[in-house]
Amino acid sequence: METLVGFLTSSGILFILLIALLSSAIKIVQEYERGVIFRLGRFVGVKGPGLFFIIPIVDRMVKVDLRVVTLDVPSQEAITRDNVTVKVNAVAYFRVVDPAKAVIEVENYRRATSQIAQTTLRNVIGQSELDEILAHREKINAELRRIIDEATEPWGVRVDIVEIKDVELPPGMQRAMARQAEAEREKRAKIIHAEGEYQAAQTLAEAAEVISRNPAALQLRYLQTLTEISVEQNSTIIFPVPIEMLRQFMNHITSDKQE
Repeated sequence: METLVGFLTSSGILFILLIALLSSAIKIVQEYERGVIFRLGRFVGVKGPGLFFIIPIVDRMVKVDLRVVTLDVPSQEAITRDNVTVKVNAVAYFRVVDPAKAVIEVENYRRATSQIAQTTLRNVIGQSELDEILAHREKINAELRRIIDEATEPWGVRVDIVEIKDVELPPGMQRAMARQAEAEREKRAKIIHAEGEYQAAQTLAEAAEVISRNPAALQLRYLQTLTEISVEQNSTIIFPVPIEMLRQFMNHITSDKQE
């Protein structure tokens, strides 16, 4: 009886060990994951997605996520090429394209990518002028993406997008830029007003030239002005007398007196 109990106990233990070995041998990775397999410490391949088997105790698997990672680059304080202190933050989108390199070549690819993004952001801002950062942000973004992608390529990481989110300026610089913008608006308003006066003067000069060639046009313009004035009920109409008529009248009076 004791022998049977011992046999059953040993069989139960062996069965439990067998189940444990089978469970450790069966691996399942999702569609967006890959399993990097090491056998006795040496890299042997990448498996997945789906169900596959490994050798228990001998093999070890490291899962790698292949989905796009959104990385918030913390605000970095830098001095631009034209000596303006700014704080700039950004966002980067990257993904693992080579799971083996992401595990073998770097200890923590996410932290490494974050650090290289912060350093690159400071360097690029320091090599650019403030106007370029504000007005040509697409160029800065493209330069950031290129530099970061070149640095992370040996790790099996590809950087797809880098975007500057916010540029924080010192209060004094903000006031100076506000004054500059106001002066620019006043300048444009004065230029537009001067152009309008110039065009009006040109039109009046052309009209005077037309009227001088045909004196009847002046009389027609005079009659049209009377028509416009007569629309108002309380209006005083003044009839201008040509200077030539007054000169002839004065000459006639002077000749009578001399006689």
